[in-house]
Order: sequence, then C-alpha cells, then structure tokens
Amino acid sequence: MKNMMPDRENEIVEFKSSLNDEVIVSLVAFSNAKGGTVYVGVSNNGNKIGVSIGSETIPKFINEIKSKTTPFIVPDVEIIDLENGKKLVILSVSEYPIKPVSFQGKYYKRVQASNHQLSSEEVANIHLHTINSSWDMFPDPIHSIETLSNLKIRKSRTLIKSRGITVDKSIDIFLDKFGLVRDGRPTFGAYLMFMKNKDDLTSIDMGRFQDEITIKDDVVTKSDIISQVDEVIEFVKKHTNCELVISGAAPNIRKWQYPLDAIREIVLNMIIHRDYRSAASSSVIIYNDRIEFYNPGKLPEDITVEKLLSNNYKSTPRNKKIAGFFKEMGWIERYGSGIKRIIGYFKEQNMKIPEFRNISVGFQVTVFADAIKSVDGTKLPDNLTDNQRLILENIAIKPSITSAELSGIIGIGATKIRINLAKLKDKGIIERVGSDKKGFWVVKYELK
Repeated sequence: MKNMMPDRENEIVEFKSSLNDEVIVSLVAFSNAKGGTVYVGVSNNGNKIGVSIGSETIPKFINEIKSKTTPFIVPDVEIIDLENGKKLVILSVSEYPIKPVSFQGKYYKRVQASNHQLSSEEVANIHLHTINSSWDMFPDPIHSIETLSNLKIRKSRTLIKSRGITVDKSIDIFLDKFGLVRDGRPTFGAYLMFMKNKDDLTSIDMGRFQDEITIKDDVVTKSDIISQVDEVIEFVKKHTNCELVISGAAPNIRKWQYPLDAIREIVLNMIIHRDYRSAASSSVIIYNDRIEFYNPGKLPEDITVEKLLSNNYKSTPRNKKIAGFFKEMGWIERYGSGIKRIIGYFKEQNMKIPEFRNISVGFQVTVFADAIKSVDGTKLPDNLTDNQRLILENIAIKPSITSAELSGIIGIGATKIRINLAKLKDKGIIERVGSDKKGFWVVKYELK
C-alpha cells in the first residue's frame, strides 16, 4: 500500500488534483524513465484534497490511458479513502522495456520533478539505447561501399593485426566481421572512418587566437575521423609551447606545454563521442592560456559532470560501433576510463585539472596552461609585450626559426622582430646557441 505518500514531487512522484490528460502525460514520462507514481487527488503543495469517483470512473480512465498511449500502458491502481469522504487514486507504472512510449503522438520523459517533451533527436536516442544499438550501426542510405577508401581500411586492418588479432585479408570479410556493412551498404560508422573524400559531416574548426577576438591561424578538417585524430593533435602541437631542455651529452628533450597523452585522450573522446547527426561542428580553440575542445552532443541525462569527475558512472558510448573499432585498434583502453586518465596526466605534472561542462548543444573540455617560469623558479616578467610572448611561443616550437619566419607568422617587420629578440636576450629570457645562420634559440624559461 502506498498510503505513505511522499511530501513532495520528485523524479518518480507526481501530484495531480484530478483525473485528466496531464495524469496520462506523467505516466508516459515515467514509462520512458525509471517508472513512477501519480497521486491523484493531491494539490501542488502536497495536501490530500481527494477526488470524487464512481464505480465506472477508474475502468473508463484506464481505457482512456490505453487508447491515448502507444504502445499502450496499463498502470497499477490503488484507491484510498480519505476522511473527507473523497478518494486518493494512486496510479503506478514501471519503466517500459521498449521505449519510447507516446501520448497522442508526443513523447515525454521524467527529468527531476517535471515532464520533459522529447525532441526528435531524443526520441531516436532513447529508442536506440533501448534496443542496445546506436546510430553508427545502421546502414548509410546515401553512400555506397565504393565511397570507402580501401587504403584506409587496409591501414586499420594492419593496425588491428599488429595487436595479435586475427583479421581476414579480404576487405569485404573484414568489414562484415566488424559489423561495418549491413544490407550491402556501409554503416554510418564505416563511412565516417573510411570515407575517400572530405565531408562536412566530420567538420572540425581549429583556431589559434592571439586574444579573445584576433585569429592567428585557422584550419578546418573534414577528413575521415581516424585521420582527424592526428590532424587535430598536430594543430595543437603547432600552436603550443615546447621547451627544449639541453643537458650536456644527453639528447635534447622536448617538454610540451600540455601533457600530450592527455590531449590525445581528449581528442579521441571528442571524435568518438561526437553527435554526427547534429548540424554543429566540433571545434578546437587555442588561446595563450588555455585550449577549448567543443563537441556536439551533451552528456547523457543520467551522467552529471560530478559523476564524471568522481568516475561514478557507467559508460554508454554514443557511437558504439566507432568506439568498439577504436578499441580494437588499441586507441582506447576501455569504455569510461578516458576522463580518469586525462585528469591523471594533468595531476602528474602538477597542473590545474581540466574543466568539463555541458554547453549549448554539446560538451566542452577546457585545459589550462601553467604560468611560464625560469629554470630557477622565477616567473616570466609581466611587462612583456604580446609580440614578445608570441616570439617566445614560436621559438619554443621551432628553436631554429628565422627572423623572416617570425615576421611572417606574427605580422610585423623583420626589423621589429630583431629588436624584440635583442630585448628578450638582454633580459636573459632567451639565449642564442651557435651562429646566426646555423644556430638556434633556447628559451631559458620552462613550464612548471
């Protein structure tokens, strides 16, 4: 008996003052979530006011529920007598096994203490999740097998084979074994991974900003998603600092501004979990002090950022076939462990933990650079100009860079470049090793 009524509405409890369509909407919303109970005859503030019902009221209402829901639902019913002579009607439903359930053609889901009407995209997602499938597993009705690159397929097959996994030499059998063809057509996932030509479907906008509004460099990649992993990482490497450490006879060591293992993990997560049905593009924006990685597709409703950071969640890849294939290639270890590793890489270097958040129609990861310090721990002077900082950044990336190259990148004359180099040298921030023609610059400050 449910006469121990909760004192407020929540994700599994709803109060209604009368039997009407709003009750059916709530039952549908509960069916598309974790199940729940509607208490009819209760005001919004939780007072039991009761309803007047006849002998045929409840059977008629149950039939109304069945006629207005697809697939039809039949709630459990309990009736409790109240002191005022009226009744409290309690209607309960369990989570429906094959979702979604609709009310007169509209779909709802319980979110916290309210009923949320689902968009067409959410309807598709909830159905795919119910049948343990995902969008990338379905055949692509537009692109044929001929639109795939055999060379790209062979490269991935070689990579998988190098891990000791038996793979067939036949491309057709290889694709079939990994579930990348259906009904004689490539799946959406197969097309994204092996497409011959560039496609807006995979567009990633990459930019290097001198400040919040001034763009130094911008590139758009529309390649297959396997190639994009290295393309994005190379763009990040091109536009972030790299310290050259020289120590006697030992080989030179390059220490990057951000842990590259973490950056690769972020890029892999961005590409694997992107919602490719969205019209929005992914983006990678590099500023002087941070990088923002944005991806269409929010976190699933049952995974909060707090759960993500505490590793208290069950991973449900948006693109199961793509995630599975990347795992076969050895590019991801196991589902759901990426965020934990990203955080670990930054902790190892005593750097600020990245920021994770839902934003707009997607998800964003922001990584932060450390302050630049000298080898003895002294902070880089604050009075450097923007041009001087840009010179340092580019020297760190390419120690042998020439004044002419710096001039072309930064957009000021070669004479001004030489003047700024001299000032940086006088301040002990950089040092020239070797001759002007064959030597290179050393930045005497490192990232701590």
